Amino acid sequence: MNKKYMEAVPIIKALADETRLEIVDMLLCGELSACKILEKFDITQPTLSYHMKILTDSGLVLSRRAGAWTFYRLNKAAFDGVSRLLNAICGNLKEMTPS
Repeated sequence: MNKKYMEAVPIIKALADETRLEIVDMLLCGELSACKILEKFDITQPTLSYHMKILTDSGLVLSRRAGAWTFYRLNKAAFDGVSRLLNAICGNLKEMTPS
C-alpha cells in the first residue's frame, strides 16, 4: 500500500467520531488542559483519556506534561498532510465529473 494512504488511515479513523471532532474543534483555539476539555463533555476521565490516546497516536494532537497536568494542542503538520491527500482526491473527482 502507498505510504501516504497508510499514514492517512489512522488520522481519518481518529476523526470518525463526533467527540474527537469536537475536541479537535476546541483545540483550534489553542492548547488546552485535559481538565478544560473534560469540562465540555459528559464523559469520565478514562473515556477522555481513551479519545486523547487515539488523537495523539494518530499524530493529530500533541501532548505535554506539566506536573500533574497534561496539555494538548493540534499538530498542524499532520493536518497539512491529510489535507493535501484529500485535496488531491477531490481534484481527481472534479476531473471525472462531466461538464
